[in-house]
Amino acid sequence: MRAVVQRVTQARVDVDGQTVGAIGTGLVVLLGVTHDDTTETAERLSTKIWNLRILRGEESAADIGAGILVVSQFTLYGDARKGRRPTWTAAAPGAVAEPLYDHFCASLRGAGAMVAQGVFGADMEMSLTNDGPTTLIIDL
Repeated sequence: MRAVVQRVTQARVDVDGQTVGAIGTGLVVLLGVTHDDTTETAERLSTKIWNLRILRGEESAADIGAGILVVSQFTLYGDARKGRRPTWTAAAPGAVAEPLYDHFCASLRGAGAMVAQGVFGADMEMSLTNDGPTTLIIDL
């Protein structure tokens, strides 16, 4: 599982002109799933992100109850090392990735997070104000 985590002062995701998820101060998580990921991987990653001390004052989202906006992003497993067209073979297919994406979000909620989500597989538009900017890539 791969996540790009951004500290934000606000973020939202729209589908077909309608806002489907929004947060104020917190974290945006772009989440990619690969073939060998499991529910245990999703739980470990959600715990790691919930407790990362990357917010202002070296606090975590858990410390201050910050929101987390999670958006599925299979393109995080794109491989553009050869040629001009990336391959997506390392990304898990939707039938594998969607339940793990849902499990990741449920795991965050179970820990007490206020989670907003995009729509899995939808064409989404994101708007955010990166704070810092602070951006991390986490692979598990």
